[in-house]
Amino acid sequence: MASEAYIDFDNDFVNPSYILGKHPNPFPIGAQATVIEYADFLAAQGPWSVINKTALAPSGNIHDYLSWAPYWWPNCTGVGNTSELTPQQIWVECPYYDRDGLFNPDRLLVNNTGAFEAMSDAVLYNALAWVLTGATKYSANTAHYIDTWFVNNATAQTPNLEYAQMHRGPDGQVGDQTGLLDFHQMAKLVSGVLILIQGNSSAWTTALNTQFMDWITNYIDWVNQSPLAQAEKASTNNHGTYFYNQFVSLQILVGDIQGATSSIQEYFSGIYQGQISSTGEQPLEASRTHPYHYRCYNLAAMITNARIGEYLGLNFWNFTTAGGATIKMAADFAMAQNLTEVGDGPLYELYPSLATVAAVYGDPGGTYAAFLAAGDSNYRQSAYYLWDQEL
Repeated sequence: MASEAYIDFDNDFVNPSYILGKHPNPFPIGAQATVIEYADFLAAQGPWSVINKTALAPSGNIHDYLSWAPYWWPNCTGVGNTSELTPQQIWVECPYYDRDGLFNPDRLLVNNTGAFEAMSDAVLYNALAWVLTGATKYSANTAHYIDTWFVNNATAQTPNLEYAQMHRGPDGQVGDQTGLLDFHQMAKLVSGVLILIQGNSSAWTTALNTQFMDWITNYIDWVNQSPLAQAEKASTNNHGTYFYNQFVSLQILVGDIQGATSSIQEYFSGIYQGQISSTGEQPLEASRTHPYHYRCYNLAAMITNARIGEYLGLNFWNFTTAGGATIKMAADFAMAQNLTEVGDGPLYELYPSLATVAAVYGDPGGTYAAFLAAGDSNYRQSAYYLWDQEL
């Protein structure tokens, strides 16, 4: 690609008002080009549907979302020779055990997860490209992706994640609370839809809006009633942070501003309090097998929650944890690690968060700009720089 190779960044919530002509500065030309290229690149792959998979959930319903727990592996020593077992026999008969941080490659055989992530990015970037170019093909793309995944009876997902990150084996075949994380990029999708709605796009029809909002309302009801979802909500690490990314953005989408405000306040007065220590370290992420990745991952989710709060008229950027730390301190701590020795994740995972921190808190000494330039001399052409360019 001419500007930047496509990168799926962890998460973000892009304020539609900022995009729809109320931003303080002109959009950078390089970032505009990258956003449009991302939109075209993803459009060539879509649309996406939950029915496109090679195995079904135990329900037998092709419309049920399915993913397999990514770090769980079979132990068939007490069952038989794996060379004599079919994959289907392994999935059902062999006990599975957790190998934290080590992906089981066969998880990609049912890649509803990757499809949802690509679709969420496509919704965001095509909505942005519509604003930047005025070309209705991009707004039509956005509407088509939403219709295919959520509305069209032939291709739509049932509104739950009962079989997300399912544990296989003789005692498995049920979803896990961690499966809610499969929808962690819902905030991106909501941003794209809000851009079309608030931009009065003709592609976003009354019928599509009604049916999509019905789906979201049913999904919210499932989240509120599901033991899996409520257990994930109570998670104190990145899982809980991303739960709030997803849930609060959906509350905003259906117009439940009071509920969204209550939920985002619940996050910052609740699990956020234990997520950053007085040094800026994120102890719950540092204890994982890939601490650099998980620091970046949760940082992106904390920033997304702060952005959502900002959209609701609340300022959490200087809101402190029980350790007296802020989001900025978590970013500074992650940036201060010896990046030549990390080896547990792509360094660029931190870049969008640092751009946000620079835009929100300021960068008078040029520290963040220098760090970004050292890692990527073309960072001003990155897609995230479209809404984080005040460096």
